[in-house]
Amino acid sequence: MNKATLEKVFEYASKPVQGTMSRKLRKDVKIQVNEGEVYESATLFLGEEFVRVTSLVGGLNVNTYYDWEKIASVRTLGPTE
Repeated sequence: MNKATLEKVFEYASKPVQGTMSRKLRKDVKIQVNEGEVYESATLFLGEEFVRVTSLVGGLNVNTYYDWEKIASVRTLGPTE
């Protein structure tokens, strides 16, 4: 999967955070990268060389970094309408 396609998936699942380059997951949308951890209420940063996912775990902000070239799949999860 190419970077442009992956960017569209991340953009679909999130919305811009005003005044920053980050994106917040949309309400009721969860995301999973490479069939790993499922993130909800996370903030994404789509950099040139990496994607950073910031999530709250046990009262701590946890940053997870993904190399664009190592992302094989992105799954979005949300309620049915």
